[in-house]
Amino acid sequence: MGSVVRLLADYGPAFGQALLLTWKLTAISFVAGFALGIVVTVALLLPLRPLRFVLTGYVEIFRNIPSVALLVFIVFALPDLQVLIDYEPSVILTLALVSSAFTADYLRTGINTVGEGQVQAARSLGMSPLVIISSVVLPQALRSVVQPMTSLLIALMLSTSLASQVPLPGRELTALVAKIANDSAAGISAFALAAAMYLASGLLIAWAGATLEKKVRILR
Repeated sequence: MGSVVRLLADYGPAFGQALLLTWKLTAISFVAGFALGIVVTVALLLPLRPLRFVLTGYVEIFRNIPSVALLVFIVFALPDLQVLIDYEPSVILTLALVSSAFTADYLRTGINTVGEGQVQAARSLGMSPLVIISSVVLPQALRSVVQPMTSLLIALMLSTSLASQVPLPGRELTALVAKIANDSAAGISAFALAAAMYLASGLLIAWAGATLEKKVRILR
């Protein structure tokens, strides 16, 4: 316990900044991935076979590629193609692409819970496919995937440790712990404190997701 107190005395502000950076990377990448995932999902529902083929490939690729491999490609391979992206945007882009693929996959599952009769009724009212998707199908699909999206957000928060693989101007939790372990003998205490912060963040996200799910749950 004394070692943790000393650690907080020496690195307390640094841990606070690292936690804020972790939350920042999580929030930006999740919002970007969620928005992109909705766009991909809507496009997959349109009656355009070539587009559906391409986007299905997109989902399968980014849903199955290791995040660290994608980050290495963006940081080290894209410059050879004259595409330069700074380190922090590279981490956000990596997480957003992976998040968008999982979002599209979850929403596709959620769409399957929407009754065909509702779609047929909307067609009989003269609604266009895009209006049916945005007004009838997508809102119900979103309600049914709150729990999977909560799990995705937790996984995304933990995956921000990818940022420790690149020299960001600031340090997220994993990078800070690695530095402390290299510079001092407080490595175990630092790992324990970072784990507690990850755990607390995950539990907070899980609580928020459960609360939201109760509010939007459809009684069947």
